[in-house]
Amino acid sequence: METRELRFFIAVAEELHFGRAARRLGMAQPPLSRAIRQLERRLGTTLFDRDSHRVALTAAGMVLLDEGRAALDAVEAAERRTRRAGSAGDPGVVLATKAGASVELLTKLLHAYAAEPGAVPVEVLLCGPGEQEAILRDGRADVALLHRPFDSAAGLDTEELTTEGQVAILPAGHPLTTGDSLTLADVEALAGLPMPRWPRRDGTYPEGPGPEVRDHTQILQLIALGRTLTIAPESVRAQLRDDVAAVPVLDAPRVTTMIAWPPHSRSRPVADLVRAATRL
Repeated sequence: METRELRFFIAVAEELHFGRAARRLGMAQPPLSRAIRQLERRLGTTLFDRDSHRVALTAAGMVLLDEGRAALDAVEAAERRTRRAGSAGDPGVVLATKAGASVELLTKLLHAYAAEPGAVPVEVLLCGPGEQEAILRDGRADVALLHRPFDSAAGLDTEELTTEGQVAILPAGHPLTTGDSLTLADVEALAGLPMPRWPRRDGTYPEGPGPEVRDHTQILQLIALGRTLTIAPESVRAQLRDDVAAVPVLDAPRVTTMIAWPPHSRSRPVADLVRAATRL
Protein backbone atom coordinates (compact mmCIF):
# COMPACT_ATOMS: atom_id res chain seq x y z
CA MET A 1 0.00 0.00 0.00
CA GLU A 2 1.06 3.58 -0.62
CA THR A 3 0.75 6.33 1.98
CA ARG A 4 -1.40 8.24 -0.53
CA GLU A 5 -3.91 5.37 -0.59
CA LEU A 6 -3.96 5.20 3.20
CA ARG A 7 -4.72 8.93 3.41
CA PHE A 8 -7.56 8.49 0.92
CA PHE A 9 -8.95 5.54 2.87
CA ILE A 10 -8.71 7.27 6.27
CA ALA A 11 -10.49 10.37 4.96
CA VAL A 12 -13.42 8.25 3.73
CA ALA A 13 -13.41 6.14 6.91
CA GLU A 14 -13.58 9.24 9.11
CA GLU A 15 -16.16 11.11 7.03
CA LEU A 16 -18.20 8.02 6.00
CA HIS A 17 -19.13 10.05 2.94
CA PHE A 18 -17.20 10.04 -0.35
CA GLY A 19 -18.20 13.57 -1.28
CA ARG A 20 -17.08 15.11 2.02
CA ALA A 21 -13.88 13.04 1.98
CA ALA A 22 -13.10 14.26 -1.56
CA ARG A 23 -13.61 17.89 -0.52
CA ARG A 24 -11.39 17.36 2.51
CA LEU A 25 -8.67 15.90 0.26
CA GLY A 26 -9.07 18.64 -2.35
CA MET A 27 -9.89 16.25 -5.18
CA ALA A 28 -12.84 15.10 -7.26
CA GLN A 29 -15.01 12.25 -6.02
CA PRO A 30 -14.65 9.82 -9.01
CA PRO A 31 -10.87 9.31 -8.68
CA LEU A 32 -11.27 8.89 -4.91
CA SER A 33 -13.89 6.16 -5.45
CA ARG A 34 -11.64 4.45 -8.01
CA ALA A 35 -8.68 4.54 -5.60
CA ILE A 36 -10.75 2.90 -2.84
CA ARG A 37 -11.99 0.18 -5.21
CA GLN A 38 -8.44 -0.46 -6.37
CA LEU A 39 -7.27 -0.74 -2.76
CA GLU A 40 -10.06 -3.22 -1.99
CA ARG A 41 -9.13 -5.32 -5.04
CA ARG A 42 -5.49 -5.41 -4.01
CA LEU A 43 -6.33 -6.39 -0.44
CA GLY A 44 -8.92 -8.89 -1.57
CA THR A 45 -11.54 -7.65 0.86
CA THR A 46 -14.33 -5.10 1.18
CA LEU A 47 -13.48 -2.08 3.31
CA PHE A 48 -16.83 -0.26 3.11
CA ASP A 49 -20.46 -1.33 2.96
CA ARG A 50 -22.05 1.30 0.75
CA ASP A 51 -25.44 1.89 -0.80
CA SER A 52 -27.34 4.94 -1.98
CA HIS A 53 -28.05 6.05 1.59
CA ARG A 54 -24.96 5.37 3.67
CA VAL A 55 -21.31 4.34 3.89
CA ALA A 56 -20.15 2.11 6.77
CA LEU A 57 -16.88 0.44 7.65
CA THR A 58 -16.68 -3.34 7.49
CA ALA A 59 -14.75 -5.30 10.13
CA ALA A 60 -11.77 -5.32 7.76
CA GLY A 61 -12.13 -1.57 7.27
CA MET A 62 -12.05 -0.97 11.02
CA VAL A 63 -8.80 -2.93 11.26
CA LEU A 64 -7.24 -0.93 8.41
CA LEU A 65 -8.37 2.35 10.00
CA ASP A 66 -6.47 1.57 13.22
CA GLU A 67 -3.44 0.13 11.44
CA GLY A 68 -3.43 2.85 8.77
CA ARG A 69 -3.45 5.66 11.31
CA ALA A 70 -0.53 4.03 13.12
CA ALA A 71 1.35 3.58 9.84
CA LEU A 72 0.90 7.21 8.80
CA ASP A 73 1.92 8.38 12.27
CA ALA A 74 5.09 6.29 11.96
CA VAL A 75 5.87 7.76 8.52
CA GLU A 76 5.37 11.32 9.77
CA ALA A 77 7.48 10.58 12.85
CA ALA A 78 10.27 9.24 10.63
CA GLU A 79 10.13 12.42 8.54
CA ARG A 80 10.36 14.68 11.59
CA ARG A 81 13.22 12.74 13.20
CA THR A 82 15.13 12.59 9.92
CA ARG A 83 14.83 16.35 9.40
CA ARG A 84 16.00 17.02 12.95
CA ALA A 85 18.94 14.61 12.57
CA GLY A 86 19.95 16.35 9.34
CA SER A 87 19.59 19.90 10.63
CA ALA A 88 22.63 22.11 11.11
CA GLY A 89 24.46 21.63 14.40
CA ASP A 90 23.97 18.96 17.05
CA PRO A 91 20.26 18.04 17.14
CA GLY A 92 20.51 16.73 20.69
CA VAL A 93 17.67 14.78 22.31
CA VAL A 94 14.09 15.97 22.79
CA LEU A 95 12.42 14.71 25.97
CA ALA A 96 8.68 15.18 26.50
CA THR A 97 7.16 15.25 29.98
CA LYS A 98 3.94 16.38 31.57
CA ALA A 99 4.27 19.85 33.07
CA GLY A 100 4.36 19.67 36.86
CA ALA A 101 4.98 15.92 37.01
CA SER A 102 8.17 14.07 38.04
CA VAL A 103 10.05 17.34 38.57
CA GLU A 104 12.49 15.93 41.14
CA LEU A 105 13.12 12.81 39.05
CA LEU A 106 13.56 14.87 35.88
CA THR A 107 16.04 17.22 37.58
CA LYS A 108 18.13 14.30 38.82
CA LEU A 109 17.95 12.62 35.41
CA LEU A 110 19.17 15.69 33.52
CA HIS A 111 22.06 16.18 35.94
CA ALA A 112 23.03 12.50 35.78
CA TYR A 113 22.91 12.42 31.99
CA ALA A 114 24.89 15.67 31.64
CA ALA A 115 27.76 13.95 33.49
CA GLU A 116 27.86 11.10 30.96
CA PRO A 117 30.73 11.04 28.43
CA GLY A 118 29.35 12.13 25.07
CA ALA A 119 26.20 13.71 26.53
CA VAL A 120 24.34 15.93 24.05
CA PRO A 121 21.97 18.82 24.79
CA VAL A 122 18.53 17.76 26.04
CA GLU A 123 15.53 19.86 25.04
CA VAL A 124 12.63 19.41 27.47
CA LEU A 125 9.10 19.78 26.09
CA LEU A 126 6.56 20.47 28.86
CA CYS A 127 3.17 19.05 27.86
CA GLY A 128 -0.42 19.01 29.00
CA PRO A 129 -1.92 15.77 30.37
CA GLY A 130 -1.48 12.93 27.91
CA GLU A 131 0.26 15.07 25.29
CA GLN A 132 3.73 13.64 25.84
CA GLU A 133 2.62 10.24 24.54
CA ALA A 134 1.31 11.74 21.28
CA ILE A 135 4.42 13.92 20.90
CA LEU A 136 6.67 10.89 21.28
CA ARG A 137 4.66 8.83 18.80
CA ASP A 138 4.54 11.52 16.10
CA GLY A 139 8.29 12.19 16.17
CA ARG A 140 8.41 15.56 17.89
CA ALA A 141 10.24 13.90 20.81
CA ASP A 142 12.84 11.13 21.02
CA VAL A 143 11.98 9.98 24.53
CA ALA A 144 9.26 10.73 27.09
CA LEU A 145 8.29 10.27 30.71
CA LEU A 146 4.91 8.51 30.80
CA HIS A 147 2.66 7.68 33.72
CA ARG A 148 0.67 4.46 33.97
CA PRO A 149 -2.37 4.09 34.22
CA PHE A 150 -2.95 7.50 32.57
CA ASP A 151 -0.71 7.06 29.50
CA SER A 152 -0.51 4.13 27.10
CA ALA A 153 2.89 2.65 26.30
CA ALA A 154 1.53 0.17 23.73
CA GLY A 155 4.07 -0.31 20.95
CA LEU A 156 6.81 1.60 22.79
CA ASP A 157 9.89 0.36 24.63
CA THR A 158 9.86 1.34 28.31
CA GLU A 159 11.71 1.08 31.59
CA GLU A 160 9.84 1.58 34.86
CA LEU A 161 11.45 4.19 37.11
CA THR A 162 9.25 4.84 40.16
CA THR A 163 5.87 3.86 41.59
CA GLU A 164 4.01 6.07 44.04
CA GLY A 165 0.64 6.68 45.62
CA GLN A 166 -1.65 9.62 44.96
CA VAL A 167 -2.82 12.59 47.01
CA ALA A 168 -5.86 14.84 46.93
CA ILE A 169 -4.87 18.48 46.47
CA LEU A 170 -7.34 20.75 48.25
CA PRO A 171 -7.54 24.38 49.32
CA ALA A 172 -5.55 25.02 52.50
CA GLY A 173 -7.93 24.93 55.46
CA HIS A 174 -10.49 22.70 53.75
CA PRO A 175 -12.15 20.35 56.29
CA LEU A 176 -10.77 17.27 54.53
CA THR A 177 -7.18 18.43 55.14
CA THR A 178 -7.43 17.83 58.90
CA GLY A 179 -7.12 14.03 58.61
CA ASP A 180 -4.09 11.87 57.88
CA SER A 181 -5.63 10.18 54.81
CA LEU A 182 -8.73 9.92 52.65
CA THR A 183 -10.47 7.45 50.38
CA LEU A 184 -11.87 8.12 46.92
CA ALA A 185 -15.36 7.91 48.43
CA ASP A 186 -14.42 10.61 50.97
CA VAL A 187 -13.22 12.90 48.21
CA GLU A 188 -16.34 12.37 46.11
CA ALA A 189 -18.86 12.63 48.94
CA LEU A 190 -17.36 15.25 51.22
CA ALA A 191 -15.19 17.62 49.28
CA GLY A 192 -18.05 19.57 47.68
CA LEU A 193 -15.76 20.62 44.83
CA PRO A 194 -15.97 19.55 41.15
CA MET A 195 -13.04 17.90 39.42
CA PRO A 196 -11.30 19.93 36.69
CA ARG A 197 -11.88 19.19 33.01
CA TRP A 198 -8.77 18.66 30.91
CA PRO A 199 -8.92 19.05 27.11
CA ARG A 200 -9.20 16.03 24.87
CA ARG A 201 -6.64 15.54 22.11
CA ASP A 202 -8.86 17.39 19.65
CA GLY A 203 -8.89 20.45 21.94
CA THR A 204 -12.50 20.08 23.09
CA TYR A 205 -13.53 19.62 26.72
CA PRO A 206 -15.77 16.92 28.21
CA GLU A 207 -19.07 18.04 29.68
CA GLY A 208 -19.22 18.62 33.42
CA PRO A 209 -19.41 21.20 36.21
CA GLY A 210 -15.67 21.53 36.82
CA PRO A 211 -13.55 24.36 35.41
CA GLU A 212 -11.68 23.97 32.13
CA VAL A 213 -7.93 23.76 32.79
CA ARG A 214 -4.84 23.49 30.61
CA ASP A 215 -1.78 23.52 32.87
CA HIS A 216 -0.42 22.85 36.35
CA THR A 217 -0.17 26.50 37.39
CA GLN A 218 -3.77 27.19 36.43
CA ILE A 219 -5.16 24.24 38.36
CA LEU A 220 -3.22 25.13 41.53
CA GLN A 221 -4.61 28.66 41.42
CA LEU A 222 -8.17 27.37 40.97
CA ILE A 223 -7.71 24.93 43.87
CA ALA A 224 -6.44 27.76 46.10
CA LEU A 225 -9.54 29.79 45.18
CA GLY A 226 -11.77 26.89 46.24
CA ARG A 227 -13.10 26.21 42.72
CA THR A 228 -11.84 22.66 42.20
CA LEU A 229 -9.68 19.84 43.55
CA THR A 230 -7.55 17.19 41.92
CA ILE A 231 -5.88 13.87 42.64
CA ALA A 232 -2.25 13.64 41.59
CA PRO A 233 0.91 11.57 42.18
CA GLU A 234 2.45 12.08 45.60
CA SER A 235 5.63 13.60 44.15
CA VAL A 236 3.75 16.84 43.37
CA ARG A 237 3.98 17.71 47.08
CA ALA A 238 7.40 19.24 46.44
CA GLN A 239 5.87 21.89 44.15
CA LEU A 240 2.80 22.87 46.16
CA ARG A 241 2.16 26.40 47.33
CA ASP A 242 1.20 27.39 50.86
CA ASP A 243 -2.42 28.02 49.86
CA VAL A 244 -3.09 24.37 48.95
CA ALA A 245 -2.68 21.11 50.87
CA ALA A 246 -2.17 17.45 49.94
CA VAL A 247 -3.74 14.46 51.71
CA PRO A 248 -2.94 10.82 50.77
CA VAL A 249 -5.79 8.94 49.05
CA LEU A 250 -5.33 5.36 50.22
CA ASP A 251 -7.32 3.56 47.53
CA ALA A 252 -6.32 5.67 44.52
CA PRO A 253 -4.47 3.69 41.81
CA ARG A 254 -0.70 3.79 42.22
CA VAL A 255 1.14 5.68 39.49
CA THR A 256 4.18 4.23 37.74
CA THR A 257 6.53 6.64 35.97
CA MET A 258 8.21 5.13 32.91
CA ILE A 259 10.77 6.36 30.45
CA ALA A 260 9.63 5.43 26.93
CA TRP A 261 11.11 5.56 23.44
CA PRO A 262 10.28 4.17 19.96
CA PRO A 263 11.28 0.51 19.63
CA HIS A 264 13.12 1.16 16.37
CA SER A 265 15.30 3.92 17.85
CA ARG A 266 19.03 3.42 17.30
CA SER A 267 20.05 6.71 18.91
CA ARG A 268 23.09 6.46 21.17
CA PRO A 269 22.06 9.59 23.15
CA VAL A 270 18.61 8.08 23.79
CA ALA A 271 20.21 4.85 24.99
CA ASP A 272 22.54 6.80 27.29
CA LEU A 273 19.62 8.82 28.66
CA VAL A 274 17.61 5.66 29.36
CA ARG A 275 20.60 4.07 31.12
CA ALA A 276 21.04 7.19 33.27
CA ALA A 277 17.35 7.04 34.19
CA THR A 278 17.42 3.37 35.18
CA ARG A 279 20.53 3.92 37.33
CA LEU A 280 18.61 6.52 39.33
